[in-house]
Amino acid sequence: MTGPATGEIYRVDWLPGTDVLHGTCHCGAEHTAEDPVAMWEWMLAHPEGHQPRGNGS
Repeated sequence: MTGPATGEIYRVDWLPGTDVLHGTCHCGAEHTAEDPVAMWEWMLAHPEGHQPRGNGS
């Protein structure tokens, strides 16, 4: 790894037997999509469309 660590971890899991991807943003928000490009656009658009877990809303 090069460059400074940001501490931001993005995780994308494929749900076996489906075409569905399940993403978890560094803020804890979760999203599902079939299109990998749509998944990454959602993640990188932070905070638009994100509802972090435990935010009380």
